[in-house]
Amino acid sequence: MAYQTFRQEYLQVPPVTRAYTTACVLTTAAVQLELITPFQLYFNPELIFKHFQVWRLITNYLFFGPVGFNFLFNMIFLYRYCRMLEEGSFRFFFSDFVFMFLFGGLLMTVFGLFVNLVFLGQAFTIMLVYVWSRRNPYVRMNFFGLLIFQAPFLPWVLMGFSLLLGNSIIVDLLGIAVGHIYFFLEDVFPNQPGGRRLLRTPSVLKAIFDTPEDDPNYNPLPEERPGGFAWGEGQRLGG
Repeated sequence: MAYQTFRQEYLQVPPVTRAYTTACVLTTAAVQLELITPFQLYFNPELIFKHFQVWRLITNYLFFGPVGFNFLFNMIFLYRYCRMLEEGSFRFFFSDFVFMFLFGGLLMTVFGLFVNLVFLGQAFTIMLVYVWSRRNPYVRMNFFGLLIFQAPFLPWVLMGFSLLLGNSIIVDLLGIAVGHIYFFLEDVFPNQPGGRRLLRTPSVLKAIFDTPEDDPNYNPLPEERPGGFAWGEGQRLGG
């Protein structure tokens, strides 16, 4: 019974979010079980381009460190905001969501050549949070019950939290920068005088991922509860 319940809940998670979070959890489990080591996963341009270890272009986005507070914190934010994006502004347009993943990952990898970061998964999570926060500007957030602010400030609050924990803010700044570039090119520039949409989802992605019909039995997470926990819980202003 428990397995059936878990399976049903798991299959209700939209496909892109399900695939990415599952890959992250399985990668971490494999490291914990010592089936692989982080040295086989991290971002190393020399090993990628000179020794053709191209899997590192992907695996460096899948490992968030050993199981602990930092891992759980990142997984919660990754799952919640990735899912809300997929069920919100990208609903029925999975190809555009996949394209955002590819565009963000490519841009982050290019920037990663110039910064000393060996794993880019946390920066990718911040990118997702940034895009969601800019597309939901009137949602009020509650961070650990201490701060109340509107959604666009969330990435900066997370950066401040990282600073308090003694972590490098380069990760957060990279995620914010890539998220802002995507948001500007997709949501801002096309609506400016003389602007146009520069990011075009390839037709092959549309053919693979887009579904033409709605599923009447699908029950998405309410966007009125961004974050889902005390540090990310919010409600729309005036609600």
